[in-house]
Amino acid sequence: MKNFFKTLLASTLGVIIGSAILSLFAIMIFAGIIAGMGSSSTYSLKDQTVLSIDLEGILNERSASNPLDKILGNPSSIGLDDILDAIQKAKENDEVKGIYLKAGQFNGGLANLEPIRNALIDFKETGKFIVAYGDFYAQDTYYLASVADKIILNPKGSLDFHGLSSNLTFTKNMTDKLGIKMQVFKVGTFKSAVEPLIQEKMSDANRLQRTSYLNDIWAHLLKGISDSRNIPVAKLNEYADKFLMFTEADSLINYQMVDTLLYTPAVESYLKQLVNIEESKDLNMATVENMVNVKSKTKENKDNEIAILYAEGTIVDDAANNLFSGGSTITAKEYVKELNKLKNDDKVKAVVFRVNSPGGSAYASEQIWNAVKELKAKKPVIVSMGDYAASGGYYISCAANTIVAEPTTLTGSIGIFGIIPDGEELAKKIGLSFDEVNTNKHSSFGGAPYSIPFLLTASSRGFNDEESRILQKYIENGYDLFISRCADGRNKTKADIDSIGQGRVWTGAQALKIGLVDKLGGLDTAIALAVEQAKVTEYSTAKYPVKKDMFSQIFEESMNNSKIKAIKFFMGETGYNQNVTRNYLQTFDIRSAMITEQVSY
Repeated sequence: MKNFFKTLLASTLGVIIGSAILSLFAIMIFAGIIAGMGSSSTYSLKDQTVLSIDLEGILNERSASNPLDKILGNPSSIGLDDILDAIQKAKENDEVKGIYLKAGQFNGGLANLEPIRNALIDFKETGKFIVAYGDFYAQDTYYLASVADKIILNPKGSLDFHGLSSNLTFTKNMTDKLGIKMQVFKVGTFKSAVEPLIQEKMSDANRLQRTSYLNDIWAHLLKGISDSRNIPVAKLNEYADKFLMFTEADSLINYQMVDTLLYTPAVESYLKQLVNIEESKDLNMATVENMVNVKSKTKENKDNEIAILYAEGTIVDDAANNLFSGGSTITAKEYVKELNKLKNDDKVKAVVFRVNSPGGSAYASEQIWNAVKELKAKKPVIVSMGDYAASGGYYISCAANTIVAEPTTLTGSIGIFGIIPDGEELAKKIGLSFDEVNTNKHSSFGGAPYSIPFLLTASSRGFNDEESRILQKYIENGYDLFISRCADGRNKTKADIDSIGQGRVWTGAQALKIGLVDKLGGLDTAIALAVEQAKVTEYSTAKYPVKKDMFSQIFEESMNNSKIKAIKFFMGETGYNQNVTRNYLQTFDIRSAMITEQVSY
């Protein structure tokens, strides 16, 4: 048996090391290709050009252009900034006659679709055309496509239109059977992130807030489609109740949801007619990437810079310690450094802080908040909210001079919680026992931590009454600090913030009414406010953090993928995904004696 485990370990290490070597070798092979791909060159537009926007892949705040994604078949990353830049340049260049929207598997939140939709509406003011085509329209892509002059569907295609839903999976009964009791300490009647761990269904408060913001978002979406398609909102709700996914394409024309049915070759012929070129000639199509490399016609003053600092993902202390982050992260160390650099850069006249975060570490949020406050003391700071700026995402926003949100942004969630698994019963089931020697009353506060690799870290016993009171008081102090920061930033009393806080999530439109945000709009609105408050006329914009070169991106991604593959080898795909979810709920470590408490905004 001992030899078996030695052989297994050696084989496992061999697989991991081999993967790392192959990854490095692949990087070397592609280095020459990357050098050519990484260098951007100016793109010259031809006459009678159509801008083609592929609504396919994952929509991020900024594109992460890694050619390995295409080679390995991973979903491509689409930058919201690139799409908006492309539409603006298509608007100002006479060579571009129209836009062709191609609907696909597009993963983007509704709030981040809003600026694209508004840019398309603005583009139409030029008199140029927009045509949309899809084999399949999801609700979000249809929301964008609804602004088109003509919506085309494949004759055998479909349109998904059914309304919005919010679903939760509750794990309490499962963890009870395993012998794990989740000890939760929180402030906020509406702070619902912990509910799946300790309940079997939604609380009344959670059901209320979810119903409220879903209906608000759905009403906004319906109004946009109704205005563009001239279909009454009541009719749209009637169609949603029919669940249009399985409706015949011909019926969708009768409902005025689409205009015509064509196969792909016929769509290209139709586009040729619109730009007045012969059927035998090739259609000049420019991609978003092409348009980004078209020289801008906007005059820029390099001495007056409006900096745009992008912050997307979960807020963490140190990204290196977050193997289970499951996506982008906002690292306190990195962002404090970036904010301080912008504060001390004299050419930067104002900063637009673009926040797209559902929250995270309490400690990290406080560090970033402090850096924003210090920056604000020297120059204007305008927050522009994306899909989310909730909990810790609102914490890092509240010190700004002005806060701008989209109507469908999810924000607020001013509350705090801590989760500590009590593994006493599980320990007994698997044969673990504990003993201890202490010098003081709380030397073993909460018991000794123990780990089951890649499954959980739990305490050897539950908190006693006095320990629970101490920790609950700590959480309450954290909430008091949170509402104090919000009150100072929003010029309100703590009582005012508490009345709209308690962990409740609001849409941007709702947040405007209660004073959590100042204006509805997108990044362009925030930039205009920054220019106004900086009192400059001619200016340039610059994006931060500065993107890493292509080689660095690939190298880092390759190494991260190797780490994740090694973890998945030991724990399996399901185990890894469970840890990604757990990491979202438990993002802040407070080490007191021998136990880890997880406290999050």
